[in-house]
Parts: sequence; structure tokens; C-alpha cells
Amino acid sequence: MSPSRSPRSRRSSISDASPRLGVVARIVRAAILGWFRSAGWRVEGTLPATRKFVLMGAPHTSNWDFPVFVGTVEGAGLRPRFMGKDSLFRWPMGGFMRGLGGLPVDRSSSNDTVLQIAAVFAKHDEFALVIAAEGTRAPTTRWRTGYYRIAQAAGVPIVCAGPDYDRRVGIFGPHIVPTGDYEADMAPAWAFFRTLKPRHPERAMFPDGRGM
Repeated sequence: MSPSRSPRSRRSSISDASPRLGVVARIVRAAILGWFRSAGWRVEGTLPATRKFVLMGAPHTSNWDFPVFVGTVEGAGLRPRFMGKDSLFRWPMGGFMRGLGGLPVDRSSSNDTVLQIAAVFAKHDEFALVIAAEGTRAPTTRWRTGYYRIAQAAGVPIVCAGPDYDRRVGIFGPHIVPTGDYEADMAPAWAFFRTLKPRHPERAMFPDGRGM
């Protein structure tokens, strides 16, 4: 990605229409939020004053992380968006995926996905994009960096967020403004994520090669 190319200068092939929350999507979100609260989970931390940011979720060690994360963002009053390959948005699941906030991404497009998403950010006054940094529940030190490149291209902060299973808290942590120095910028993120207790601590690994 060339830093001299503006995200506004290229046409996005991502369908970014505001999601219409269908009946099933509403039921699913309400059910998850109800479970989150009844199970004793709560939300801590703050969000940026700007309503445009990348929400970086970690550590991811269990299938339970998904409802916990959904409960956290719903509890904070957010309606976040997430990316998925376009094949997941075909009938019969297309409407449901869009209703939950999904953005179908055509990975065969010649347009750079980072610039496509940055262009979507530029078109909205409010836009929170959720990205799971690890991309897998399995132990891995190969964390994705797309969240960083998207935030830098869009000129928005990264908000770290994750679950603490010991205290049953979904926590919004540091707000990071990318400068181009990835290691220095992300040091507060690694420190924050290590303060959390994932469901399976033995599965948690970090880009520096160390675990919890």
C-alpha cells in the first residue's frame, strides 16, 4: 500500500450500506445481551470521543469469546461492523449477516482491502469496525496487522478490547493512534491484553512469542 494514495481516490467495492436489523438479528443480539447481563458480566473502560475507530479484540481462546464480546459492545451502546468474505453474504444468510453489521469483502477485487475499508470510514460520521487480532482460537504469535493498517489509512484510533473471565468484565482498554511505528504504538496494547484472564490462558500467545 503506497502511503501517498488517498483512500478517497479509489472506489470501494465493499457494500457499506447501513445494516437494517432484521427480526432474527434483533432476537440474537437481545438474547446475547440478556445472557451477558444475567451471567454477571459487565462493561468497563471508555471509548474515544470520536465515533469512528477500529475495535481490536483479543485474546481469543474460546467460542465463548464471541457472545462475551457482542455483549460488551452491545452493553456499551455500539452497533459495530465486521468484515467477512462475500460468499458468507449470499442467500439464505446474507440478510442475517448484514443485519448483524457484516461488510461483505470481495477478496478477488483488484482494490486493496485496506483502502476499501478506509474509504468506507471516510463516508460515515460514525463507524466502529471490529477485528479479531489473532484470527484464530488456536495459539499463534502471527497476529494480523490489518487492524493497524486500516486505522492508519483511515486516520482513526485503535481501541483495544477484551474479556477478563476472572472478574467477568468486558474491558475497553488503551486508545492507540497509529504513527507508523508499529512496535512502539502497539506496546500499550500487549501490556493491556496481558492483564486480562482469557477463558483458556494456556492458549494465549503474543507477537513477541510469549504467552500470558
